[in-house]
Amino acid sequence: MPASSRALPAAPDRETGSWRTIDLLTTAVIGVVFGVAYWGWSSSYTAVPGLKALAGPFVGLVNGPWLIAGVVAGLVIRRIGAAFFAEVLAAVVSTLLGTEWGWTTVISGIVQGAGAELAFAIFLFRRFTWPVAVLSGTLAAVGGFCYEWFTWLPGLDLEYKLGYLGSFALSGAVVAGLGGWALTAALARTGAIDALPAGREAAHDNAV
Repeated sequence: MPASSRALPAAPDRETGSWRTIDLLTTAVIGVVFGVAYWGWSSSYTAVPGLKALAGPFVGLVNGPWLIAGVVAGLVIRRIGAAFFAEVLAAVVSTLLGTEWGWTTVISGIVQGAGAELAFAIFLFRRFTWPVAVLSGTLAAVGGFCYEWFTWLPGLDLEYKLGYLGSFALSGAVVAGLGGWALTAALARTGAIDALPAGREAAHDNAV
């Protein structure tokens, strides 16, 4: 059959408000899986010599892994609230498994999820490119920093705080943003998310 006559996969839908059961379940799975990963990273942060004591404000460089759930959910699900829901759920799961910060971890998840969600909202949930993913990871870090300004950082000088913000934002942009985008692209190539907007878009683009 000539290529021009083959039926192409349907273009991805642009509906962002209507949640299907598969969207909800997949977002929950993303939140739980990354919640376990967050807990593992928290344990490493506490246990590995030197990691927690990373020089000065550059400790923010290790924070990126705690931001990735929201970015991935936003890219994969493409529904209003997906990034926020996944990030908060991941924080709840990691808290239930046990972290040194207790339930304050959930507050961090809320503000970080709001930041991750904001990036997609800025583009009206219509753009899901790597720059948007980078922005999502960066704003998640900014959200986390705003909370920490009043909790963990009040006794430190402004120079330290700004350095910490810069390292936190860089880690969010690279690890959560670019990392989340790369992970989503890899999942799309495997066909594992074909039933979801990101998978349908990848299948459509590959068939054109």
